[in-house]
Amino acid sequence: MGGALRLGLVVGEASGDILASRVVRALRQHYDEVTLQGMGGPLLEAEGLNSLFPMERLAVMGFVEPVKRLPELLSMRAELYRHFSEQPPDLFLGVDSPDFNLRLELKLRAQGIRTAHLVSPSVWAWRRGRLKKISRAVDLMLCLFPFETAIYEEHGVRAAFVGHPLADELRDLPAAGAVRERLGLPGERRILAILPGSRGGEVRMLAPLFLETATRLASADNNLHFVLPAANAERRAELQSMLSAYPGLPLTLIDGQSREAMLAADAVLLASGTATLEAMLLRRPMVVAYRMASLSWALVSRMVTTEFAGLPNILAGRAVVPELIQDDATVSGLVDAINPLLQDPRAREAQLAVFDDLHESLALGYAERCARAIAGATSGTGGPGAAVAPDG
Repeated sequence: MGGALRLGLVVGEASGDILASRVVRALRQHYDEVTLQGMGGPLLEAEGLNSLFPMERLAVMGFVEPVKRLPELLSMRAELYRHFSEQPPDLFLGVDSPDFNLRLELKLRAQGIRTAHLVSPSVWAWRRGRLKKISRAVDLMLCLFPFETAIYEEHGVRAAFVGHPLADELRDLPAAGAVRERLGLPGERRILAILPGSRGGEVRMLAPLFLETATRLASADNNLHFVLPAANAERRAELQSMLSAYPGLPLTLIDGQSREAMLAADAVLLASGTATLEAMLLRRPMVVAYRMASLSWALVSRMVTTEFAGLPNILAGRAVVPELIQDDATVSGLVDAINPLLQDPRAREAQLAVFDDLHESLALGYAERCARAIAGATSGTGGPGAAVAPDG
């Protein structure tokens, strides 16, 4: 294509810094010059971005912290808006952080600046009312999952399915035996990885259930071992305290390394969430479970619009992996769901065959497809509201 591209960016998390930096490198193959302005992390700074604010200032989670930090966040957004209004980019790309970026995109688009957003908010799962704001804020939505584009097309939003970066990354997997050796796990036993989540609330709700399930499984199979990754030091302390009630359980507690824990395992018991996608791409049969406080469940269950909780089932459009949610998440239910994955090769292969097909559907060269879609948006290719289907 040639020419120059002035790209505005706002990235608020390390994961977004990784995603955006890959897209920038791909864009350099389409343009003679790509200049960056806005906000990002070290990887974008290595690509030439002079970040107006430290990326970490946007990385707020939960309900209380964003409220406490609201004046600072509003000030940052106002300064970014002023900057981009005075020095308009050819395109502004908001990466994730939808509560912050969509409002900024709305104001910039009203000033005639083209806008794109990378990583669709989960409007397919809940809060579909956000689609009205998105349709006013975004010229182009870059979607990681194929089912997302139709939702945007229905609301007149130009959308491109670009594939998932993890599907490109997790192509060549190491042998389970080598991973077990690195983690100090017994090479001759069947291994179940237990992942009760990374948040404190998840661990408190799910870890006791998962450990009771492990105890029941171990009592019937003395060739079974468990590996439990702790997301951080705080989670490790909580899990160690819980494990004191299970002194004879054949379990190895490790720091982080959740991906390695899954790679070492014959099967995985995990909380619903993005880890289910990673387990799928790692070709590990799984059982998905989730529990939350009764009041939270009463509220969330009224807002969720998807039939399934695990991403493999959502992507497949059918129940490929067992899901035991809320009242269904019992020790006996989990034992009955996990045992076939440990004992019956046919049950394992039934999941893995679907996982392989889904992996292929997501491994499309994410960065290059993003670059092509952005190049099309900056040149006006496709027209307002048109869906984008990059080649390849």
